[in-house]
Amino acid sequence: MKKIAQLSRREREVMDLVFAQGEATLSQILEGMEKAPTRAALRSILTILEGKGQLKHRQEGREFIYQPVHSREEVGQSTLSRVIGTFFGGSLTQALAAYLNAPGTKLSEEEVMEMRRLLDGMKSGQRTKGA
Repeated sequence: MKKIAQLSRREREVMDLVFAQGEATLSQILEGMEKAPTRAALRSILTILEGKGQLKHRQEGREFIYQPVHSREEVGQSTLSRVIGTFFGGSLTQALAAYLNAPGTKLSEEEVMEMRRLLDGMKSGQRTKGA
């Protein structure tokens, strides 16, 4: 699995906004941020994210349009692997048990069926895409 750079809270916030829109200008990112930093500070964050290989940009007129380098799925897989390794000693079973036993966690019948399908696929050696 490809290793994705670790991001600060603010960098994750920026990435979430860019992922949500597919691509975004500095102004669009600023508009979507809670307690937005200055334009100069956001420019620095965007430069850092480009340096970490998370964003790329193209120029249209005077504006830079930022796009994620990795898919949301790739970033999610990398982040989940890091969380499981850090908090659950690498045990997916412990991580899943913690999630399923958390107060308020409810799975629909469709989600349970999809999980069974994924597990059955793993048993037979087939890798399948999640829902």
